[in-house]
Amino acid sequence: MKKIGITGGIGSGKSIICEVLKVMGYPVFNSDDEAKLLMMNNREVINQIINVFGDEAYIGNSLNRPYLAAQIFNDESLKTALNNIVHPAVRKAFKEWAETQKTTLVFNEAAILFETGAYKTFDHTVLVTAPEAIRIARVISRDKTTIEEVQQRMKNQWKDDAKKELASYVINNDNTTLVIPQVIAMVKYLENTI
Repeated sequence: MKKIGITGGIGSGKSIICEVLKVMGYPVFNSDDEAKLLMMNNREVINQIINVFGDEAYIGNSLNRPYLAAQIFNDESLKTALNNIVHPAVRKAFKEWAETQKTTLVFNEAAILFETGAYKTFDHTVLVTAPEAIRIARVISRDKTTIEEVQQRMKNQWKDDAKKELASYVINNDNTTLVIPQVIAMVKYLENTI
C-alpha cells in the first residue's frame, strides 16, 4: 500500500479531486476534518490545548474557536504550540486509519502538507493547482468572505512554485482543463511508480 499526500493552496480544488478518487474506489482521509474531531473528542489533545491556552479554550464540551483564533492570530509561538499538539495526533490517526484500508493507494488530503514538513512521511505527494484569481473567487463564493480575508489566509501557505519542486505529481484545476482524465493519469502513474 502506498500512502499519498494530496495538497494544494486554499481554493485550489483539492476536495473535488478527492471526491473523484472516492468515486474511483480509493479511500481519502481528510486531515482538516480529523483535526477538528480530535480537538473535540481526544482527551489527550484537549488536555494539551487547555494546558497551553487555559480553560477558556473550551466552552463546556465545545472548542472555543473565536478565542483560539484570537490567541494565535498575532502570536506565532502559540500558533506553533497548537500545531505541535494537533499535527502529530492527526498523523497518528492517519497511520492507524491507513492500516485498516485494503487498497493499493490511500490518500491523505491536507492543506499544509509541505509547510509542516509532513510530506516527508508519504510515498508520494500530489499538488492541486489553480490560478490565484480562480482560487480567490472559489473561496469568496464558498466561505462568503472578502478578497482581503482570502489573501490573508493565502499568506500562510507556500506559493505553488515552491510546492511543485517537492510534489510527485501536479493536477491543474483551472476550470478549463478536464480534471477526471488528470486524476486517472495520476492514479496510473502512482500505481506504477515504485
